[in-house]
Amino acid sequence: MARSLHKEYDRHPVVKDLNLAIRPGEVYGLLGPNGSGKSTTIRMLTGILEPTKGTVSVCGHDMKRSPEMAKASLGYVPDEPVLYEKLTALEFLDFVGELYSLPKAVRRAAMREMLHLLDLEDRSGDRIESYSRGMKQKVAISAALLHNPQVLIMDEPITGLDPITVRVLKGMLRKMARSGAAILLSTHILEVAERLCDRIGILVDGFLVAEGTMAELSAKAPEMSVGGTTLEDIFVGLAAGEEHKDIIDSLEADEREASIASPRGGGPANQERNVGA
Repeated sequence: MARSLHKEYDRHPVVKDLNLAIRPGEVYGLLGPNGSGKSTTIRMLTGILEPTKGTVSVCGHDMKRSPEMAKASLGYVPDEPVLYEKLTALEFLDFVGELYSLPKAVRRAAMREMLHLLDLEDRSGDRIESYSRGMKQKVAISAALLHNPQVLIMDEPITGLDPITVRVLKGMLRKMARSGAAILLSTHILEVAERLCDRIGILVDGFLVAEGTMAELSAKAPEMSVGGTTLEDIFVGLAAGEEHKDIIDSLEADEREASIASPRGGGPANQERNVGA
């Protein structure tokens, strides 16, 4: 999908010679701290931003040479919903379906399915401007999935969603992957990445510093000199600066000392209750 991808702003590199392949039938998690180059990478993969060097291809279509063909195979959920808020959800999704040249019957059926799955049916006739942040996110997700894309790219898609919708979305993504779609998911919520993603890549300072299945990353943990084998351990070990590592180590040491001092799990609140008794 991305080959030798490089992006500079005022000669300052933010993404550095990135090679990234998302396989059909997999959910790939792209992780990284703030400022690591994730959003810049995603904007290049979706054709919003032109790379300084390197190429992007979607389903065999070069993003620079054949942008319309590449984007026709692509679904994209940005980190902030970009919607025509004077329209209703029905009007907006119908408009998006027309842009993808979906026949009327096909797009109406897809709209009904999306609105049902994401629990928007009751409000689908209201203007989007009246929606909550989570409801707007549901519309953005519906728009990205409407044409059943072969490649789906999602930047922080669960922001604002309630736990039930998150569970539904996970199921929808797994179903898409089983049908052969290639899915790239960027998220700060490591639990979601660990449970949902088939492979994970960790981006730090514009470099892809680790990539693999969860089992592969855990097996590589000792040679990567990280403090444990969970995704959180690996992520913190690779992405945190020395100052943050010192802070984390200090806080965890305090917690261990407190646990030793109160072996039965009695924190201050429990101690107060015991004294009062």
